[in-house]
Amino acid sequence: MHPKKLSSSEFVAAAGGILLGLCVFLPWYSPNKGNPNAMVAGSREAVSAWDAHMLLRYLFLAAAVAPVILLYIVVRDHELSWPRGELTAVIAIAAFGIIGYLGIIDRPGEPSGEISLRFGWIGGFLGVILMAVGGDARQRHRAPAQATGSAVSR
Repeated sequence: MHPKKLSSSEFVAAAGGILLGLCVFLPWYSPNKGNPNAMVAGSREAVSAWDAHMLLRYLFLAAAVAPVILLYIVVRDHELSWPRGELTAVIAIAAFGIIGYLGIIDRPGEPSGEISLRFGWIGGFLGVILMAVGGDARQRHRAPAQATGSAVSR
């Protein structure tokens, strides 16, 4: 084990993963109390991502675990066929797109214009940003030097 190989980028990504994992269980959406027809996941109260998204909740939790796995890989000094942190960054970017879509473009509930975002969504969004930044910094910092340009040998 090599805990000294951990850098701040892994800790940033892990903090983002932990934040996302916690925020899945915090309120994400809240219907307008003034509209008697406004509901999210069959509720007139604020609901979490766990309550609102039957399949995506598992995807969010799996994404939250990715940076923790990165910590384990770095500490154990496992060999990978891709730069460490790259998969964490890709997973975070995918989660960023999904969470952004669900909060900005197509909020769950009816009518969607009467559904407001709560601090759980904001925290989850911030968490995936931290994951992406930490994963990207990790793979950039430790990526093997590659030749630039194309040299043709004769």
